[in-house]
Amino acid sequence: MPDTLTPVLSNTWDAPQSWKLATYEAQGGYAALRTALGMAPDDLITMVKESGLRGRGGAGFPTGMKWSFIPQDNPKPKYLVVNADESEPGTCKDIPLMMASPHTLVEGVIISSYAIRANHAFIYIRGEVLHVVRRVQAAVAEAYAAGHLGKNIHGSGYDLDVVVHTGAGAYICGEETALLEGLEGRRGQPRLRPPFPAVAGLYASPTVINNVESIASVPCIVSNGASWFSSMGTEKSAGMTLYSLSGHVKRPGQYEAPLGITLRELLDVAGGLREGSELKFWTPGGSSTPILTAEHLDVPLDYEGVGAAGSMLGTKALQIFDQTTSVVRVVLRWTEFYKHESCGKCTPCREGTWWLVQTLKRLERGEGQPGDIETLLDLCDNILGRSFCALGDGATSPIASAIKYFREEFEAGMHTPAAELFPYRASTAYAATVSA
Repeated sequence: MPDTLTPVLSNTWDAPQSWKLATYEAQGGYAALRTALGMAPDDLITMVKESGLRGRGGAGFPTGMKWSFIPQDNPKPKYLVVNADESEPGTCKDIPLMMASPHTLVEGVIISSYAIRANHAFIYIRGEVLHVVRRVQAAVAEAYAAGHLGKNIHGSGYDLDVVVHTGAGAYICGEETALLEGLEGRRGQPRLRPPFPAVAGLYASPTVINNVESIASVPCIVSNGASWFSSMGTEKSAGMTLYSLSGHVKRPGQYEAPLGITLRELLDVAGGLREGSELKFWTPGGSSTPILTAEHLDVPLDYEGVGAAGSMLGTKALQIFDQTTSVVRVVLRWTEFYKHESCGKCTPCREGTWWLVQTLKRLERGEGQPGDIETLLDLCDNILGRSFCALGDGATSPIASAIKYFREEFEAGMHTPAAELFPYRASTAYAATVSA
C-alpha cells in the first residue's frame, strides 16, 4: 500500500484562496481538460474504466461502465447530473471539497460531459448550504470567463453549458431518480425502474448521474493515467478516497487515503480517540450502514473488506463512538431522521419508520415492553428490501446491527432510561477533559 495519506483531491485545500481559478491553474488545473479534449470520447471512457474508479456516492458502481451505458445512437440530448445533495448524518466529504476546490469538480464535469457527449450538465446542490452554492456558482462563472465553458471550448468544437441547481433540502433527493424529479420541478420521489436513467433520465433523455467525488476524481486520472490511479487502493477497489472522521476522536476531519486502509491506521493519523476513551462502535459509511465494533478495527476499508464484515463502505463517513455512548440513543436519533425524511411514497418506509421511532423511544426512556426487541427486528425485516428505494433499507441497517452487537442495552431499556446508564454530558466530545 502507498503512504498512509495520499492527498490528491485535497492537495491544494490549504493554499491561500484555494477556491479561486488562479490558484487552481497555478497548481496545474485545467491541464487535464486540454488533454481530454485532444482525445476521443470513447478513449476517455476506456481510461476511466481501466483506472478502476468506482462511484464514491455509496454504491461503488464502476464509473466508466456507467458512462458506457449511455446509448449514443439515441437522438435525444445527453445529460450529466452531479449529485451534490449530501445530507446523510455523518457524511461530510463533498461539501468540504466543493468549498476548498470547486474547480476540481468543474473540470471533472467538463471532461466527463465530453466523454459521454453531453452538451448540458447540472450540479444539484442541497439548498441549506447556500455558501457552497455560491462558491460553486462563482467557480462556474470563472470557468466561463476563462473559456473552459461555453461554445467551442479551447477551439475544440465542443460546447458545454453547466447549471448549478439548488435543491429544496430533501434527503430523498440524494436518491438519483428522486433527484431527477426535483431537477425537473416535481416533488422529489423515486421513480420506478426500468427505464434506468442511462436510457430515460432527465427530460426522458440518456443521463449519467455521479457523485461529486466521483466526478472530481476524473481530472487526476486523465493527468496521471489509469495505471497510476489503480496503483493505489486494492485490486477491486482502486484509487484514493476521502474518509470523514467524526465523533470521539482527537482530530476529526477529512483524511484522503488509499482504499483498503484500516480504521486503526486512520485513527493513528487522527491522533486516536479522546483521552480515556475506548472504541465502542462505529459506522464505516454513514448512518445508513450497519455499525461495526472494536473487533473490526483492522478490516480493510474498501468495498469488499467492509462487505465481508457485514456492513457497507457507503460514503466512508466514519462516525466514532466511545464507551460513554448509548447505542439505543444513537440509533433512535438516526431513525428519527429517516422518519422525518421519508418521502411517504411507499408504505413500508412511511409507516415502518414511524413505528421504529415509537418503539425506540420507549426503550430509550426505560419504558420498553416485552417483545419490543422482536418487534424492532420484525419491522426491520418487513422494511428491508420492500421499500421503493434504499432509504428504507438504510433506516433498518443500524438498528438490526446494533441489536446484534449490543442486545443487552436494548434489554436494559425495559427498566432503565438510557440517560441514567449513559449520561448526556459524558458523551459530549471532550467533556471528560473539560470537567477535569
